[in-house]
Amino acid sequence: MAEPKCAPDPKRDFKLKAFDRLLTVMDELRENCPWDKKQTVESLRYLTIEETYELSDAILENDLMEIKKELGDLILHMVFYSRIAQEQKAFDISDVLNGICEKLIHRHPHIYGDVQADSEEQVKANWEKIKLKEKGNKSVLGGVPKSLPAMVKAMRIQEKARGVGFDWDNRDQVWDKVQEELSEFREEINQNEKEKAMSEFGDILFSLVNYARFVDIDPEEALERTNKKFIKRFQYLETESKKDGKSFDDMTLDEMDIYWEQAKNI
Repeated sequence: MAEPKCAPDPKRDFKLKAFDRLLTVMDELRENCPWDKKQTVESLRYLTIEETYELSDAILENDLMEIKKELGDLILHMVFYSRIAQEQKAFDISDVLNGICEKLIHRHPHIYGDVQADSEEQVKANWEKIKLKEKGNKSVLGGVPKSLPAMVKAMRIQEKARGVGFDWDNRDQVWDKVQEELSEFREEINQNEKEKAMSEFGDILFSLVNYARFVDIDPEEALERTNKKFIKRFQYLETESKKDGKSFDDMTLDEMDIYWEQAKNI
């Protein structure tokens, strides 16, 4: 199979110089700044998580300029981790970059080899099979990070299971499962079986995530949009009722609902 071609990038030299500049700045900060000199991979971890969520917020807001800023913060963190590892003679940034290049080439045999993959689903299936062999995992689900948020984890678990053919045939089957789980949850609630009800509620959420996947909806993004919508409407309720000289202690639920309905039209 011929080597794949890509269009030449007229700004490649400019980009390489920008990355080289970042490496230089990182070296200078690590050697001269009291704060940067003190950092470890452990101390950076929580900051990296925060930066990742800030990038997520910018993406949900579709704010490209903010995305650019947050990407810069994350790239800095990747370079920072690599600089610390270099000091410990474990690896450096070139090892990181070459490592990801080799992984991408190996996991895209339909581009760099003679494997046929004409659809996104085939590509995903090949990816998971190759990944399983690479890492020597005993389970297809072994690569799912334990610390992922539960909803994101559910999505990744289902995607990985699908990659090896373990999945529903169509969305109607999944919706039937959602209805089944709702009935089981209601039954446990009616019987005041809290532990069993909690288990059934988890099954409902898992089934809804599954259905969202079948109809091409990101459940995490959908829930976050609802969170933002609720915050916006609730803050309108707070602000406008205060303008009218009212407080939550003085208002009935029906009175609050008037402001809530107004907020829907803004």
